[in-house]
Amino acid sequence: MSRRCELTGKGPMVGNNVSHANNKTKRRFLPNLNDVTLQSETLGRGVKLRISTHALRSVDHRGGLDKFLAKADDAVLSPNALKVKKEIAKAQATA
Repeated sequence: MSRRCELTGKGPMVGNNVSHANNKTKRRFLPNLNDVTLQSETLGRGVKLRISTHALRSVDHRGGLDKFLAKADDAVLSPNALKVKKEIAKAQATA
């Protein structure tokens, strides 16, 4: 399982641990990922995703999963999130 947010594409970054003696050793900064079930109003069901806490706040700010995915760039979405985005678009087109 990759350490990448399914909605924003946020992944690990690299940097240095710096000691008091100014010794530098490599380290990784991992994103704060959580397994969540977000409710889709259009589909009428929950969608399980592994997203960062920053993405969770962004989904709430934009007014839900449906509105977030409508504005999201396809290049950063995971294949699972892209599939959900297309299902939502199809359901909205038929309604």
